[in-house]
Amino acid sequence: MLSSDGVGGLLSDKPEEACGVFGVYAPGEDVSRLTYFGLHALQHRGQESAGIAVGDGASVVANKDMGLVTQVFDEGALSALTGHVAIGHTRYSTSGGHSSWEAAQPHLSTITDEIIALAHNGTLVNSHALGRRLVELGVTFRSSADSEVAAKLIGYFTQESHHMREGIRRTMELIEGAYAMVLITQEALYAFRDPHGIRPLVIGRLPEGRGWVVASETCGLDIVGAEYYRDVEPGEVIRINGTGPGGLIIEQAVPARPHALCIFEYVYFARPDSIIDNMNVYQARDAMGRRLAREAPVEADVVIGVPDSGVPSAIGYAGESGIPYIEGIVKNRYVGRTFIQPTQALRERGIRLKLNPLTSSIAGKRLVVVDDSIVRGNTARQLVAMLREAGAREIHLRIVSPPVCWPCFYGIDTDVQEQLISARMSVDEIAEHIGVDSLAYISEEGLVGCIQGRHQGYCTACFSGSYPVKITERQQQSSFCDTMKPQWWPQESQGMSALF
Repeated sequence: MLSSDGVGGLLSDKPEEACGVFGVYAPGEDVSRLTYFGLHALQHRGQESAGIAVGDGASVVANKDMGLVTQVFDEGALSALTGHVAIGHTRYSTSGGHSSWEAAQPHLSTITDEIIALAHNGTLVNSHALGRRLVELGVTFRSSADSEVAAKLIGYFTQESHHMREGIRRTMELIEGAYAMVLITQEALYAFRDPHGIRPLVIGRLPEGRGWVVASETCGLDIVGAEYYRDVEPGEVIRINGTGPGGLIIEQAVPARPHALCIFEYVYFARPDSIIDNMNVYQARDAMGRRLAREAPVEADVVIGVPDSGVPSAIGYAGESGIPYIEGIVKNRYVGRTFIQPTQALRERGIRLKLNPLTSSIAGKRLVVVDDSIVRGNTARQLVAMLREAGAREIHLRIVSPPVCWPCFYGIDTDVQEQLISARMSVDEIAEHIGVDSLAYISEEGLVGCIQGRHQGYCTACFSGSYPVKITERQQQSSFCDTMKPQWWPQESQGMSALF
């Protein structure tokens, strides 16, 4: 899928995730190396920066930088990070942070003579007001990132209460939005999740009771040989300071609210080999394709999927419709974040940096092309033009998510409604704009029906405009770039002085 950095400035046609988080408590193990591999498995969740922090019983040290995990860490960097507890982070910037080292995570905060490190997946919708109040109280910041606000809040309340779990609990009572967070002190690992469970977070156990692992997805557990243990439930805070079951302390820090896991985890974000809320992602995508074949049938010669997330749904569509599935698009798997900008000529053909058609397979054919979403419409149009050039006779585009008409404020880079093509055009207008013979989306009811997770209830705000966490008028009116300005503190503290 095309991203803005991958094509030299083009806005992506896909929603981009905020980040992935990983944590491990394993005395006697090489925790920095385990974290490195965990982040490698979660690299798809963020390609802008990466970082690891390690606690050794006496202090916490961190190493972070811009780039992919393999660009930031080598043997020397990992060898310098020794200890028994660690967290890591891969980032794609959303709320409150342009691309910079300061905005990279984990964030460090000092509590008297103790250092903590925090990593966050999601976005806090009230970080502006909370941050301003902390500034008024004398707290200093290195970035405008909402994740640093959370770290400084926890530090503030922990110093006041002299108890880390109390500091986290009081912070969770204040912050609003989507968050799956991991935190370490020099001794222990903490994991906690917002009361709606918007972002996923799972716990695994290393073989032979050697320790515990926390990750955004189960693929992060698999790569280090950890066995899935349980999810961090909405509103919970988990403390880990031992390798056995007794080392895992679970507390319902804030009451759980109606479940609202982001449905795009199944549509696009998560790796197909992950299990989210007891539902295999590949099976969910296959079911979406089958449902779409029933909702939007068409006569065609072959079905192809747009790599990577569109492929399982294309296979499902083919299986349900009886139209043969073929591989019609090849993805260049060595294109990630790049610091080398292409020429203007390459930029204009930017989609070919990542995708290229198999001309011999699709020339003269009527194609059903299955993809996960259309957000802005720019690369969809390029994709269709590329397939036309390759000789496709007809192109029928099928999308396994409903039209994205509403911005997301919970950790996805779509918080400007004017950028969303479905908010400005009808389905027929979009079809004409991108140049397809027909276009159809799965229904919201159909999409939800394909996901049989342990909990029912999903955040579908980008389709419906119904937000599980209240969005202020200020946020609705601000653009994505506005949140990146250095002077991001609002003029009102919204009545929080009594809580400080």
